[in-house]
Parts: sequence; structure tokens; C-alpha cells
Amino acid sequence: MLRLIQIAPPLVLLVIATTLEASGDAVLRMGLYNNYAGTLRVLLFLGAAALLFGYGLFLNLAPLEFSRVVGLYIATLFVVWQVINYFAFGTLPNLPILVGGAFILTGGAIVTFWKPN
Repeated sequence: MLRLIQIAPPLVLLVIATTLEASGDAVLRMGLYNNYAGTLRVLLFLGAAALLFGYGLFLNLAPLEFSRVVGLYIATLFVVWQVINYFAFGTLPNLPILVGGAFILTGGAIVTFWKPN
């Protein structure tokens, strides 16, 4: 199983990692800010912890140099975060988020793909 994961394209691993991170953050936020009873709140916290562990696992399985994976990861995280934000909280990105996101995506591409001489 680990061998299958290790031969997956790095972008697939990063999308999985960012989806797990954004989902874990959303679940944690639900546990913190909604008025749920103690047992449900604890289950949300445990679920968030499991999702965030999965994020760390899949991010570190990507066979890329860490300094390069960060740019692609941040760009991917921004996109996935907007999708999760819409589905979990019903919020669409506004103009400042879209403009800032364009800078994030550009910066991520520079960090990942620019090969210095």
C-alpha cells in the first residue's frame, strides 16, 4: 500500500494533503464555535486530529524536495481551502480573496518551478 502511495503523482498527494488539512481545520472550527454537546464536540476534535494527521502524512509522502513542495502546497491549499469553505460554511471568496489568491498561485508557481542558474 505504501509503495502505491509513493508512486502516485506528487500533485495527487498534495491535493489529498490539502483536502485533509482544510477539512480538519473546518471540523475543528465547527467543534470550537458551534454549540454542540460535550460528546459531539469531543468527536469533532478527534475527527479533526485524525484529518490533520493524515494531512501531515500525505504531505510528507510527496517525493519532492521540501523547499519546492512548499510553493506548490500553498497554492494548492489556497484553492482547496476555498472549495471547503464554500461546502462547509457556504461562503464564496470575495474580490480581495481572489486577487490575493492570484498572488498566492503566482508565488507558488515561482517557488516550485523557477530553476535558478
